[in-house]
Amino acid sequence: MNKLSIKQWAEEDRPREKLLAKGVSALSEAELLAILIGSGTTKESAVDLCKKIYAGAQNNLLALGKFSIDKLCEFNGIGPAKAVTIQAAMELGRRYRRAKVVEKTAITGSEDVYNFFYPQLGHLHHEEFWILLLSPANKIINQVKVSQGGVAATSVDVKLILKPALLEMATSIIACHNHPSGNTSPSPQDNRLTEKISEAAKYMDIKLLDHIIVCEQAYYSYADSGKL
Repeated sequence: MNKLSIKQWAEEDRPREKLLAKGVSALSEAELLAILIGSGTTKESAVDLCKKIYAGAQNNLLALGKFSIDKLCEFNGIGPAKAVTIQAAMELGRRYRRAKVVEKTAITGSEDVYNFFYPQLGHLHHEEFWILLLSPANKIINQVKVSQGGVAATSVDVKLILKPALLEMATSIIACHNHPSGNTSPSPQDNRLTEKISEAAKYMDIKLLDHIIVCEQAYYSYADSGKL
């Protein structure tokens, strides 16, 4: 039996028409992806293809966000152009989440920091170390990537942390790095680095407010744990 193209479906079942009639929240993740890629193959519709892709990500958007271009292109009917479109949509979602934090008047706690950095760090397979530069009112001045490392660790030079804080006249900073392993517990190296940053910052009249370890499902806060 030949498969029906989306144009042959009942109008209310077509993703674009369904979105216009019922709103974007009425669409499944597969239907939203189908709108992005536009077409399927000669054997399956765009929606059916996207159901396979989504199933391949364990029906989880976080897992889908980790798919590389090459991984997406393993699905028959997905070439580089469609794979790039999907990755661009995933990145927009991550940036939207970060923008919601920036829109707030100030950083008020560890959860704000986690929500800010999670879209950028939570899906990575390698470690990255970042700092947030804050104003006296705890508003975000800037975010700076200090270093990038391997799966297990990244090397951090304290001078590279304090330099942008001094240049941008930040009164406080928050450090953040990710653990691709999913283990939120700080390592002895994490503890030593946190102490080193805190002590060095004091000499510059800059306060280290927190150090957050980001994982995919949770986070660790030095401040919340009483270690700062």
